[in-house]
Amino acid sequence: QLQLVESGGGLVQPGGSLRLSCAASGFKPEYYNIGWFRQAPGKEREGVSCFTASHYDSTYYADSVKGRFTVTRDSAKQAVYLQMDNLKPDDTAVYYCAALWPIGGRRYSTQAMCVDQSDQFEYWGQGTQVTVSS
Repeated sequence: QLQLVESGGGLVQPGGSLRLSCAASGFKPEYYNIGWFRQAPGKEREGVSCFTASHYDSTYYADSVKGRFTVTRDSAKQAVYLQMDNLKPDDTAVYYCAALWPIGGRRYSTQAMCVDQSDQFEYWGQGTQVTVSS
């Protein structure tokens, strides 16, 4: 059974940092396109960062997090991470990781995956709450 489990959320003061983890079981995330999304109360889901398995397209970061958030992948641990620095109250949301099995021969845009193709992601974690507040 393919599964994604997020962890690492919590309460942090503005300017602080958190590292979210996304652990995969039943599959190797290195072969999948990966996305980090978030949803705040009363708001639509937002693509935070997306990257492809082959990295032929540059990693996408939403403008709101560019320069503050960084995604990494540890193939040995079958995990993906979202390092979040200089957190702001507007970053408060439930954060989700998602995986998409890339169709052979198809080129994926990391921006498109994050911005308007999130429904193509087949596997989603349960989410982890991040609250930025003083």
